[in-house]
Amino acid sequence: MTTFIFDVLKDLQDSKTNLSKLNFVLPSKRAGLFLKHQLYRVTNETIFSPEIISIEEFVENTSQLKPISNTELLFEFYNSYQTLTKKENQDAFEVFSKWAQILLQDFNEIDRYLIPQENIFNYLSDIQELKHWSLEENKTDFVKNYLSFWNKLYTYYTHFTKQLLNKNSGYQGLIYREAVKNLDDYLKNNTEKQHVFLGFNALNTAEETIIQKLLEHNVAKIYWDIDQVFFNNPKHDAALFTRQHKTRWKYFEKNPFHWITKNYSNEKNISIYGVPKNIGQSKYIGTLLNNLSQSNPSLQNTAVVLGNENLLIPVLNSLPSTIEALNITMGFPLKSIPLASLFESLFKLHKNPSKSFYYKDVVNIIAHQFIRPLFYVDDTDYASKLIETIEANNIIYLTPDRLKQIVPKADTIIDMLFSNWQTSTDEALKNCSQLILIIKNDLTENKASNLLSLEYLFRFNALFNELSRLNSEYNHIKDISALFSIYKELLSSETLDFQGEPLQGLQIMGMLESRVLDFETVIISSVNEGILPSGKSNNSFIPFDVKLENNLPTYKEKDAVYTYHFYRLLQRAKNIHIIYNTEADVLTGGEKSRFITQLQLENIHKIKHQIIAPHVPILEPKLNEVQKTPELLNQIIQVAKQGFSPSSLTNYIRNPIDFYYQKILKVKEHDDAEETVAANTLGTVVHNTLEDFYEPFVNTFLTVENITGLKAKINERVSHHFKKEYKEGDITKGKNLIIFEIAKRYVSNFLDLEIQDLKAGNQIKIIAVEAENKVLIDIPELNFPVKLTGKVDRVDEYNGVTRIIDYKTGNVSQSSIEIVDWEAITTDYDKYSKSFQVLTYALMMHQSNQIQLPVEAGIISFKNLNSGFLKFAKKDSSRSRTKKSLITQDTISSFETELKKLILEICNLDTPFIEKEV
Repeated sequence: MTTFIFDVLKDLQDSKTNLSKLNFVLPSKRAGLFLKHQLYRVTNETIFSPEIISIEEFVENTSQLKPISNTELLFEFYNSYQTLTKKENQDAFEVFSKWAQILLQDFNEIDRYLIPQENIFNYLSDIQELKHWSLEENKTDFVKNYLSFWNKLYTYYTHFTKQLLNKNSGYQGLIYREAVKNLDDYLKNNTEKQHVFLGFNALNTAEETIIQKLLEHNVAKIYWDIDQVFFNNPKHDAALFTRQHKTRWKYFEKNPFHWITKNYSNEKNISIYGVPKNIGQSKYIGTLLNNLSQSNPSLQNTAVVLGNENLLIPVLNSLPSTIEALNITMGFPLKSIPLASLFESLFKLHKNPSKSFYYKDVVNIIAHQFIRPLFYVDDTDYASKLIETIEANNIIYLTPDRLKQIVPKADTIIDMLFSNWQTSTDEALKNCSQLILIIKNDLTENKASNLLSLEYLFRFNALFNELSRLNSEYNHIKDISALFSIYKELLSSETLDFQGEPLQGLQIMGMLESRVLDFETVIISSVNEGILPSGKSNNSFIPFDVKLENNLPTYKEKDAVYTYHFYRLLQRAKNIHIIYNTEADVLTGGEKSRFITQLQLENIHKIKHQIIAPHVPILEPKLNEVQKTPELLNQIIQVAKQGFSPSSLTNYIRNPIDFYYQKILKVKEHDDAEETVAANTLGTVVHNTLEDFYEPFVNTFLTVENITGLKAKINERVSHHFKKEYKEGDITKGKNLIIFEIAKRYVSNFLDLEIQDLKAGNQIKIIAVEAENKVLIDIPELNFPVKLTGKVDRVDEYNGVTRIIDYKTGNVSQSSIEIVDWEAITTDYDKYSKSFQVLTYALMMHQSNQIQLPVEAGIISFKNLNSGFLKFAKKDSSRSRTKKSLITQDTISSFETELKKLILEICNLDTPFIEKEV
């Protein structure tokens, strides 16, 4: 295939033009590289390379001004703003930067289109006066300040541009305006220089003025790249601008218009694919490239054009491994680099002055991939130690001093991360730069495997150096919050450039990078409304009708720009793959683009349209199953020798696989720090408080005076146990204070229940408190000892009847402690787990001769205290009202039979651990 660049060079060569003396001006630097590469194809002799520059470079040379970054423009503009605005009416720099960005864009547009500045700013001011009924005598201060702002726009512009010109610098629009002013001088000094403009489409007024004047002085030629299909159709936006140029430029009244081509009508293979979601598009691009590489292994002359540049990383991760040569024109955004999240976390932590920090923010920074290695001292991972201490002690807010107490050997890095910021911008920048240096020294020890990370650090070091320079020169950043705002502004525009071979292999680029370039195979992604074209967006202070009045571009012209780029990619291509997202999303693009509909309605090419659905395999839900081996059985035997607790056995009943994880593999669930007191912590506090209260009364009868005396100790004992269990967690406010009061109320209500019982004439004798049991259970089928172990909350004698009591801080009803079918007690966790637990306690205490049958066993529920002692009961049927609450030898024997079956199942080599559906 021939390309537009080659056709231009061939035309110049055929007209006997000396290529070496030409000055080529193109829309982008990248296009210049391709032009230089094509030169050898049109000449048979060695020549000096012509001058090849982009339009921005040409205009800068003509204007004699140097461009400055958008961020520095903000700082310069704030200087003008402060000079022209009363101090009491000035916005802080952080607030100013939000609206100033929009105003700078408007300044840029006004200058690029050579609009008389005073006229348009006065026009805008007059509009606002009318809008706010300024003829009314009584105006509020808000309206006065608002109108004052609009009245000052021209003053702001004049002062700002004057300051920039005094420094021989400017933004793009100002550079263009000055270039037009200097054009006569440029022509006088370059009478022999010949210019060739090629590949342009939408030109601003300054560019039009410059190019037309050069054409009129016969020192320039211009080549357009437009197809007759678009040009001859007055409604086709792809040729909107070229039609205007041909019609309006006087030069074309007497000179030919190069060129209107006939490439678009050539036969093409166009395939359109609807793919759900962005990741789906990325994966399908990988599939297409894999298929294309079968016939073109190098993927030479193939381009992937990303309509949505956020697809870059997913696309790179989806590329087939067979691709050898790859060139990525777009930069990798710094905001997507892991290091960006570290500094964002630090700025968020320090932007509001505080003496202590929320533990999750601290852990987030300490666990960061670039910070964690810095806490590795003397072969000890102090980061893990710090995180474990925070979680174990429920430390919700930490001070730098507390952090240094936990990890004294990391005080330098702790100071840098948490102490020395002092809400000072200079200190913040200094700490960030020092942190980068420390991370760099750590990474340099293993340089070969950390080259990419070191490149990240280099770019962030340059970013913070720029922030330091701007702040030292302008001193506008007064606090860390403003610094964070400017940091994000800089970060959003900075990229990490890829290294690649621009002339070989697969090319990945954005839509604007494709200008002037031609490829045989093109894959275009995200062809959706709101992306291609970008649709209506009005990020400007200039109203739509004012833009129309002054010939400033609106969304109509911007859409036409996208239309041109889209169709220009298609002009010379033979194989075209267009992908759009079938899932319309307001934030990431709407329905399929009008470009697709237009292609289909043109009826010029045969188009294949497919909806691609990802292959989703049907996965049959399969419950986890662990077969027992002799080695696994040995581990079960060890557990049996140590003792099965009632809770571990009920855990097996609930889900055998959980028993396997916890008792065999010793896998514990990770516990974060408890911001709010957990239910089990509340239960432990209540249990331990009651143990303290009743332990002195073991083997004695309770009296009303005994219990009444305990009530005065509730606050002290509950506080003591909260401190012991909840460690450094705060129980003085919020939900935790409520839970603390609930714990006291539970204990108080329980004591009231005891007093009520005693006053009613009941006799209560405490036999044991927190009684530990460990007994052997005889199972003849097993050739190893099996123990049961557990701790009973309380054993007492109530009017001569022994009671085994288990405390529950949750809500338990009487039906939860009754059974009908003995066999179900080891299979139905939800119904019978509590009965299983109290019967196990009864069995153990009977085996160890601590109690004599018959006894009662049951639960006291602190959320259901009105029901009193909930006794275990055996019912003949679910509807029967007859209950047997006394636990006799028959009861124990029936339970023991089921218990032994359960233990035999656990210890049976042929019975795997099978996960239950939950």
